[in-house]
Amino acid sequence: MSKLAEFRQLERHLAEQLQALEALKGDARLKKEIEFESKLRDLLAKHGYSLKDVINILDPQAGRHTHASSPKAGSRRPRQVKVYKHPNTGEIIETKGGNHRGLKEWKAEFGAETVESWLSK
Repeated sequence: MSKLAEFRQLERHLAEQLQALEALKGDARLKKEIEFESKLRDLLAKHGYSLKDVINILDPQAGRHTHASSPKAGSRRPRQVKVYKHPNTGEIIETKGGNHRGLKEWKAEFGAETVESWLSK
């Protein structure tokens, strides 16, 4: 794409974005939300609280709901270490997944089935 065509495309995109912004500025729901947010922030500042303080008051468990402690994350068993030994060179590769650089090279050179047969049990 030429620079001029790219410029015109970006210019049209910008004009569309500006139209969408102007439409949002006239939206009554947006104005109501902005008003609520500003009043809430003023009230928090007046009483010396932060948004985190309010969340902790309303939902004390919210701080404990982290991604790492979710039940889905804890239910997955850890991957087992696989040990591959090259029969000719004696070289050993230990990996928990198939994304190991050396393992990929072996599979590209010798084939995946052959390399999987080198897996130590």
